[in-house]
Amino acid sequence: MKYYLIVGEASGDLHASHLMQSLKQENKEAEFRFFGGDMMYAVGGTRVRHYKELAYMGFIPVLLHLPTIFRNLAFCKKDIAQWQPDVVILVDYPGFNLKIARYVHNTLGIPVYYYISPKIWAWKEWRIKDIKRYVDQMFSILPFEVPFYEEKHHFPIHYVGNPTADEVRQFRENYHETFPQFIQRQHLDDKPIIALLAGSRKQEIKDNLPGMIEAAKTFTDYQLVLAGAPSIDDDYYAKYLAGSGVRLVHNDTYALLTHATAALVTSGTATLETALFNVPQVVCYETPLPKLYRFGFNHIIKVDYISLVNLIADREVVTELLADRFTVKNISEELHKILPQEANRQRMLEEYQDVRQRLGDNVAPTNAARLMVHLLSKHNNK
Repeated sequence: MKYYLIVGEASGDLHASHLMQSLKQENKEAEFRFFGGDMMYAVGGTRVRHYKELAYMGFIPVLLHLPTIFRNLAFCKKDIAQWQPDVVILVDYPGFNLKIARYVHNTLGIPVYYYISPKIWAWKEWRIKDIKRYVDQMFSILPFEVPFYEEKHHFPIHYVGNPTADEVRQFRENYHETFPQFIQRQHLDDKPIIALLAGSRKQEIKDNLPGMIEAAKTFTDYQLVLAGAPSIDDDYYAKYLAGSGVRLVHNDTYALLTHATAALVTSGTATLETALFNVPQVVCYETPLPKLYRFGFNHIIKVDYISLVNLIADREVVTELLADRFTVKNISEELHKILPQEANRQRMLEEYQDVRQRLGDNVAPTNAARLMVHLLSKHNNK
């Protein structure tokens, strides 16, 4: 069978690459064509666009790159029509992917599967109308999405497990590097580590990293180590790290979290990864116009939390310093509370266990691939 996949960022590249590997195990004749990244390319198939050509975040960047976005949309539609896959698999990235879903459903009649739902439960809930119209099957990786889709919107979905939980579990089972070995390999100091995970997009890094560094640098018994995002060059980080003493490591986030004592983390998958590595954290998310954002969060955004940890637990497990609460003073105070010997640290570690239990032990890409092949076989045999 022929699979056409579309992702728009680094995390999608990771999850889609694992799904592709599982699809190859379930379907030996699998062929892939995709908008994706280096990890998907390593699995095999034809990459027609790199996700770096798609990843624009925020109103102004999107506005400035509208011609490029429209060209990519047109090219993608034409490419799918010419290749005629058995299925189009979309991975998050709703602004682009839902437009493709509409075209594929209405014009080509090819099944549309969504692996990793857009976060419509947080905002833009009206997108459920497009999902119900143009998406044939939804494969969810977050347990709280099941009641949202099925009970609230009467749209049946498949919860297949959480790929991040499985990726972390596999890494921890196979990683045996000691702390001295890690710091020697990365040329770090022999001091405990506070990890900084400042996001995967330039705007997030610009907004969050300076304040995170300012708040953490007063903890002189620790070294600050920044996890470099795959899509960000060292030159971009240089202007924020100059003179700060912060060390940068690339493509080694899981090893860094294995050895970190605590972490400052922006919202996103990184908050869940940090929890699954048992690293106490403070979630930091600075925004322009913080008071306006706080108003929007209280009155427009449909969820009580921004971090996956708290959303999955349905309560505040980790402190979220969002918008007007993002200050150097607040970050420093909350970081102090989760260091060794502090009460909040043990409480957080205990509550991480509940998050793991809610995610379950299912291997998401294996479950999703098995379901996809089964559903496609039924569709093709009609």
